Amino acid sequence: MRDEGLGSWPVRRARMTPGRIALVHGERSLSYAALAARTAALAQGFRSLGVRRGDRVAYLGPNHPAYLETLFATASLGAVFVPVNSRLAAPELAYVLGDAGVSVLVHTEAVGPLVDAAAPALRECLVVGGAAYEEFALGTAAPADEPVGLGDPCLIMYTSGSTGRPKGAVLSHGNLTWNCVNVLVESDLSGGEVALIAAPLFHTAALGMTCLPTLLKGGTAVLMEAFDPAAALAAIERHRVTLLFGVPAMYDAMAAQPGWASADLSSVRTMLCGGAPVPPATIRRYLDRGLTFVQGYGMTEAAPGVLILDPEAVRTKAGSAGVPSFFTDVRVVDPAGEPVPPGGRGEIVVRGPNVMLGYWNRPADTDQALAGGWLHSGDVATVDGDGYFTVVDRLKDMIISGGENIYPAEVEAAALDHPDVELCAVIGAPDPKWGEVPRAVVVLRPDARLSADELRAHFRERLAGYKVPKYIEFRDELPRTGSGKIRKAELRAGYA
Repeated sequence: MRDEGLGSWPVRRARMTPGRIALVHGERSLSYAALAARTAALAQGFRSLGVRRGDRVAYLGPNHPAYLETLFATASLGAVFVPVNSRLAAPELAYVLGDAGVSVLVHTEAVGPLVDAAAPALRECLVVGGAAYEEFALGTAAPADEPVGLGDPCLIMYTSGSTGRPKGAVLSHGNLTWNCVNVLVESDLSGGEVALIAAPLFHTAALGMTCLPTLLKGGTAVLMEAFDPAAALAAIERHRVTLLFGVPAMYDAMAAQPGWASADLSSVRTMLCGGAPVPPATIRRYLDRGLTFVQGYGMTEAAPGVLILDPEAVRTKAGSAGVPSFFTDVRVVDPAGEPVPPGGRGEIVVRGPNVMLGYWNRPADTDQALAGGWLHSGDVATVDGDGYFTVVDRLKDMIISGGENIYPAEVEAAALDHPDVELCAVIGAPDPKWGEVPRAVVVLRPDARLSADELRAHFRERLAGYKVPKYIEFRDELPRTGSGKIRKAELRAGYA
């Protein structure tokens, strides 16, 4: 084969394990042989629309076989896949498609109304969905077998846009492949793996940490269009799921279900968790069921794995994000780019074959992010004498109060130590004397009763006085990005 990239994966898998089930979606199952056939036919359909090497093909919709078929078909042509967040508003969708220069948009019926709403901005884009898509996929064609190398761009994954306009991280075939190799080394996936894909595939964690590694090994990916905690528990039992990924809020939601205590989780071998540190209470809920988390830290720009904390270290290194992935190098550096001593705080920088090519059409941002040959994360961390990294906060989230640096994550962790606190976000508030002071926005657990003064007393037992929030506000919920992260920029804007 001349194709060394992701587009060749369905064919390569089909010649090894044609009869194995690759995808499950609702009541429908798709073997590797069928996936290879549909991918080849779809690629021929895209070619008939004029798609050529380097062109961008987007997918808009929930987790669905069409996502993966479009990814592999696009990749097999040497074109570039653009997964789009289906939760975007019409103007945001138009921005992403325009920024990427998308020529073909594939969508499912579920997002038809969003496509219709954005139609005036899609004049330069061919739209394929419904019957037209199936007509392509049911055709007959030989594999495209274009000469595609590992260094060629494969997809543009847009960041969540928690601050400002989203940027498109360009990931190569090699970036995605090497990330999968890291996952296979770290998590010991098998050919019999059954992965529940409940987190959205338009974010890199679900794609890179569970779905692609499972398909590379010849396992089965069970696709959930939207996360529902009760349905997730039922799917684990029905399909004998062995592997799943989620953010802490997803795991908490499953553990809060009435059927949690009786749910059959005996098939689960690996639970990956990212997006935020796993709270101790969440860890305890799953330990009571005999399950432990594989925690980690990643970035869209690293496809996404950077650090990994295996279950054996969960107790001895609680709160840590782990050690660097096998083929990835990570440092904590000072503003001059020099490594800090153990225990010192600095910025996480990353280097390895999984690090992106750059940001789409943003050379200045690319130069800044990849300065000195390292990917600059913007995250603050420490590293201990054993080489375990602990993420402290975002550089841009740091609060400077009277010359003292306050890391919101430290204050948030203290809040979560209180049994009545469900969520907490800490941001800086302007102050005429100190410049900035901490403001805590708190969500309490159901039926909890807690006053600001009581919570402030709780903080004083755990934090230096200057770190104790001057302002405490209680809310029913906090704004989140599509990947589950709290939108601190939106919180700040509300107090501007």
